[in-house]
Amino acid sequence: MILIDIINVLKESKKVIIMPHVSVDGDGLGSSLALGLALEKIGTSVKVWLEEDIPSVYSFLPGSYLVKVYKGESDLSCECIGTAVALDAGDLPRLGKRVEIFNNAEITINIDHHSTNDEFAKYNFVNTNASSVGEILYQLIKMMGIEFDMDIATCLYVAISTDTGGFRYSNTTSVTHQIAGDLLNSGVNVAEISQKIFDTVSYEKVMLMRAAINSLELFENGKVAFITISDDVMKSTGAKEEECDGIVNIGRNVKGVEVAVMIRTRNDGEVKVNLRSNSYVDVSEIAKLYSGGGHKRAAGCTVKGNIEEIKSKLLGDIRKVL
Repeated sequence: MILIDIINVLKESKKVIIMPHVSVDGDGLGSSLALGLALEKIGTSVKVWLEEDIPSVYSFLPGSYLVKVYKGESDLSCECIGTAVALDAGDLPRLGKRVEIFNNAEITINIDHHSTNDEFAKYNFVNTNASSVGEILYQLIKMMGIEFDMDIATCLYVAISTDTGGFRYSNTTSVTHQIAGDLLNSGVNVAEISQKIFDTVSYEKVMLMRAAINSLELFENGKVAFITISDDVMKSTGAKEEECDGIVNIGRNVKGVEVAVMIRTRNDGEVKVNLRSNSYVDVSEIAKLYSGGGHKRAAGCTVKGNIEEIKSKLLGDIRKVL
């Protein structure tokens, strides 16, 4: 589905609900708020539905008044939804409980950049060459003829900069830099955004990072790093769930490591797995073995079972592709 068809649908929609993936990150939230602010400019009624509160690191983003946290509302009919837009979600399960909203919508749209996206909506646009959904929405908003203001530009800049690791990851292209440059022309304060997102952490996250380092295990002659974070660790450090974001990079940044794994275990038996690679391993293929997905260098999945058995199986699967 080409982007122009989605643009026509959005222009004709009177009501739009926007939903990024669960455990929303900078790209999902920044893109959602940017699209919401842009659609408001043309008179559209917009809501951004999240599964959880806005992560504190992104609390400064413009457009937060558009956000509602889904509590299982049962009165969302087709008439009050209109068009539902899923952003940065590779499949329907990534919408969590809000899948009920999506399935009740009159029109459904899916905009993403994950290679594992299964095109679950009526209208789908998946560009795996884009660094982020923010990069796609920059193009979409431009094509809609909506003028960029500082608020929209700030949201898009956060979306793009976070998904590229501050323009350090391999998904960064010349187009990414050109878009970032244009956003700066709309008044984006790069220094302030970078300080808030990349250079400020809570004391609790520092304690979480210490615990993560203490759990670090290296395998395969230092090519594979495992970090394990349990509910007990979260409780002892006082860290919020959102502060697990980026912890996997502690392992990836160790010299010689190709694949880093962060395992977040819960007392209910659920295990969340984050996978990262540096050079050549496609971790999305590993995640797919566990009904997960993502990108070549960043992917994840959620499984249940014994932690040691899960670690052993993951290590075996990684060993095959090293």
